[in-house]
Amino acid sequence: MPKHDDPTTTLPETGPEPTAAAPLPPPLSAPAPAGLASVGQASAGPGYRAVFRVREFRVVFVAHLFSLLGVVVSELALTVLVYDLTRSPLLSSLTFALGFLPYLVGGTLLAGLTDRLPPRRILVVCDLFCAGCVALMVVPATPVAVLLALRCAIAVVSPVFNGTRMATLADILGEGDLFVLGRSLLRIVSQSALLTGFAVGGVLLTVVPPRGALAVTATTFLVSALLLRLGTVRRPARASGAADSGFSGTWAVLRNRRVRALMLMFWVPPLFAVVPEALAAPYADEIGVSTAALGLLMCALPVGTITGELFAGSFLGAVTRSRIVLPLAVTGVLPYLLYAPEPGVPLAAAALFLAGATGAYTLGLDAWFVAAVPEAQRGRAMTLMTAGMMTVQGIGMAGAGIAAEFAPVHAVVAGTGVLGTVCLLAAAAELRAAGATGKTGETGAGRGGRRPKGETGLTGM
Repeated sequence: MPKHDDPTTTLPETGPEPTAAAPLPPPLSAPAPAGLASVGQASAGPGYRAVFRVREFRVVFVAHLFSLLGVVVSELALTVLVYDLTRSPLLSSLTFALGFLPYLVGGTLLAGLTDRLPPRRILVVCDLFCAGCVALMVVPATPVAVLLALRCAIAVVSPVFNGTRMATLADILGEGDLFVLGRSLLRIVSQSALLTGFAVGGVLLTVVPPRGALAVTATTFLVSALLLRLGTVRRPARASGAADSGFSGTWAVLRNRRVRALMLMFWVPPLFAVVPEALAAPYADEIGVSTAALGLLMCALPVGTITGELFAGSFLGAVTRSRIVLPLAVTGVLPYLLYAPEPGVPLAAAALFLAGATGAYTLGLDAWFVAAVPEAQRGRAMTLMTAGMMTVQGIGMAGAGIAAEFAPVHAVVAGTGVLGTVCLLAAAAELRAAGATGKTGETGAGRGGRRPKGETGLTGM
């Protein structure tokens, strides 16, 4: 969710290039990452190990771990705390829903900040803001309404943090294969949090009360902020403060048909992919299985996603990853058709695993996206893309629940496979018509918005 940057104003954040940044180790202040990125792009596939050779990325990666831990544990602890205070399942579940809804607000109203302010400052301030919100949750006198409002506040800054971090990765790793692999690693960590984060939080809550767990998460946000402040390079804002301000800047991004088509391909798959997860508990009840089986259904999709990304990042070259974007994307929810005969847990879990594995298309799609967006709009575009992805997941979950009120769960999931595939085919057609796809490795469009060589008219999150 939220991650953030530098609260200080004593340094000239809009000053010279990163090499002029204060007391940072030489490897960080030199433009070595971009050089390393170009070395990696020259090969068929540098692999994940090459990404970790970039010291600044290692700092961002570790900060991401701490920030993510803070988000996951705080969500669980806050849910338990609200239930303890109110004994209301509705209010307790609402704390999770509030993690999705404000994304649209933050992603649209605050997206312009990501290009108009120095990225490190944004990242650090966001982490500190989250730490402050969680610290207020720890105060015993804080009423439930304020707890929920603080939860919303954290969610509002989340797309700003995520979009800024994604844009900064392109500065750290270059716009080619290393950027794609770096993004993949952060996604894999986030998916892994679904498998381990709540378990860690559950164990923590057996040792300390919910407010104590929240205090621990406030510390993780502070650690993330400190790492980003001291371990990343100071870079100037991508755009001038007067340029592309407010909604006019957002419209300038969305007016670009290629960028719009790419965003659509990022947004449509998760809209449908979340349906089986949202209905996992009702489906387990429908077929009469245990809570252990429910856990297997909940894990199958993220395990498939992690497996697919690791395989694509480790064994496929950049060109191959680009070629599989559209085939994998348009078939991503077809495995949900296996729900049609109301299968048992093994077949349902296999369907979810296969659907998750098709998520390997996101590596090629990332390369297309960073190539299509002009550098001055990169932060805003990536913030909008992130906000949209989270928003559609909330919509998908809500839609799944509504549909399940009128039809059996297995029929809803199978119907999602049909409807989702039709929508994905339409998105892919728009992608081709917009000319948003391109050959991986030819990413010159990231600088100044020039179209990369070989970009013929398709696109490939």
